[in-house]
Amino acid sequence: MIKNLKMNIRELHTFLLLWITQSFSGLGSAMTNFALVIWSYQQQGSALTTSFLAICSYAPYVLLSIFAGALSDRWNKKFTMLISDSFAALCTISVLILLTIGKLQIWHLYLINTLNGLMNTVQQPASEVTISLLTPKKHYQKVSGMRSFSNSLVTILTPVLATALLSFTSLKFVILFDLITYFTAFVALLCFIKIPQVTEQSITVSETVLQSAKSGFRYLKDNRGILDLILFLAVINFTASIFNAALPAMMLSRIGGGEVALGLVNTVTGIATMFGSILVSILPPPKSRVRVICNSLLFAMSTENFILAFGRSTWVWCLGAILGWIFIPVMGANMDVLFRSKIPIEMQGRVYSVRNTLQFFTIPLGYLCGGFFVDRVFEPFMAGQSMSSLWVTLFGSGKGSGAALLFFVIGIFGALSCLPFRADKNIWKLEE
Repeated sequence: MIKNLKMNIRELHTFLLLWITQSFSGLGSAMTNFALVIWSYQQQGSALTTSFLAICSYAPYVLLSIFAGALSDRWNKKFTMLISDSFAALCTISVLILLTIGKLQIWHLYLINTLNGLMNTVQQPASEVTISLLTPKKHYQKVSGMRSFSNSLVTILTPVLATALLSFTSLKFVILFDLITYFTAFVALLCFIKIPQVTEQSITVSETVLQSAKSGFRYLKDNRGILDLILFLAVINFTASIFNAALPAMMLSRIGGGEVALGLVNTVTGIATMFGSILVSILPPPKSRVRVICNSLLFAMSTENFILAFGRSTWVWCLGAILGWIFIPVMGANMDVLFRSKIPIEMQGRVYSVRNTLQFFTIPLGYLCGGFFVDRVFEPFMAGQSMSSLWVTLFGSGKGSGAALLFFVIGIFGALSCLPFRADKNIWKLEE
């Protein structure tokens, strides 16, 4: 056991250094984003306002990812990641300056998130290919579980640390912590991490950016199982984005809610995904990765949304978070292994970028719909109901009850959306 552990550390030592430092930086970024969501909601009291923060981040990312993948395959991965992370740090510094001089406004955050989204178009595929370059194929599932574990840990720590800093200090100190984590990751990547180059570069060099983008589409067209799985996840992302847009609005305004309730639900979400990450890291490969993906998503969609809709206390909402998220890392790890195993490494940058556009274009749409539905449809509808109506009996009264009704609707939609893909023969062919 100890011998195998030492061997794994030796084989993954470069990945481990990158993983730890980048996760630390991700914690700082997540804390800043969490604090800014609370700040923006306190400024406007609108779910649509906070939803636009995510929309501005994802819209340029989705629109330009197709072309960014071609550039990512051409460019040095390490240089791309360093430049992208540095640009994000400059954006964070600009927020700190505006906050310090008392000039920070919501539209500043929209602009900064848009610029960050642009840089993520090349940073994300470069990071994904880097993981493949640093990881032996036999460790793909283990590494996916480790990455999910770190993401879970970030989810746990983000509301705890951000809320503590906001309570005892201010938003400025959250941002300063973010900058410290960035500097740590930057120095580690610059000085101590060597990323090998992709050996098969001839196709990438000879193609134009447009031709490279087309080759990514062509690959997916010829591999319908991967394409259909991506489209399945696009539908799930749409539902999940509506969920994410409605959650702060309900948690911060509902009776029994507030910042502490939102923080607890986010923390429990992280704990659930952490256990799921540990589970997938120690389990042997399943006989059917596709079945695991479909069943995990069906279970998640059929539980948390309904518990959030009908629940009236923080602890009930936390139970929903556990059931909704505990199997998501299992789903993510199996999907990651399928993609890395099936897609040739010299094509991964282009294919991942096309995937980003197809799989994630529903995220800004979901946030937009979620914010609109909460502010303009479900909250006004619930506000117009009498205290004796069935709707009030089921979902409560006051601000936040409309968001609860929305969770009920997306629970039905999310569960039903899983069923057609379970019968998709192209996805099941990925098992062959």
